[in-house]
Amino acid sequence: MEQHKTISLADQVFERLEGEILGGKYQPGELLTEARLTEDLGVSRTPVREALRRLEQEHIVELSSKGILVLGVTEKDICDIYAIRLRIEGMAAAAAAKRKEAPEAGELLEALELQEYYVGRRDADHIKFMDSRFHELVYRMSGSMVLYDALLPLHKKVQKFRKASVQNESRAESSLREHREIYDAIMSGDAALADAAMTAHVKNAMNHIVKKKG
Repeated sequence: MEQHKTISLADQVFERLEGEILGGKYQPGELLTEARLTEDLGVSRTPVREALRRLEQEHIVELSSKGILVLGVTEKDICDIYAIRLRIEGMAAAAAAKRKEAPEAGELLEALELQEYYVGRRDADHIKFMDSRFHELVYRMSGSMVLYDALLPLHKKVQKFRKASVQNESRAESSLREHREIYDAIMSGDAALADAAMTAHVKNAMNHIVKKKG
């Protein structure tokens, strides 16, 4: 799967705004203005408007004459996201196992090793980043743009809850072990085992978040 070599300013603004909303900087129900966002981001209104249109399409914000209403991600959204991931994320891991010689294999190991390093340092921000990186590489390694496009946004949308999860030392270590199992299954070329390992990992992540919120 080819990657874009350059990212436009609008793309950068979109990714930053998406991350800040999903990360909790801007809270659900908060009303924003273009003027505030251009000042916060240090850019002109044009890339901000383009980013906001994309965020509205993803139902993360709602645009109106009164301003920009932050929708964020609800508890029901979280349940729906994990229900979908439980159904299809194993498919991506299984497909990756069939492409164990893909270029992403080396990057996947690097992401796993860096995650292990940051778990040892209890660095929640970097653990979350490498967790995202690991999953994104599995999606890419699947060789399916459809799976990649379906799963990556879903994984991003639970980032606020994932950060809270990785701040829990026990869950961070468990997640690392589960990632190792997924990696080993993929590199063994066993599609069924990779599917099972990924599905178990997503289920454990979901159960931890639901328990924590309950």
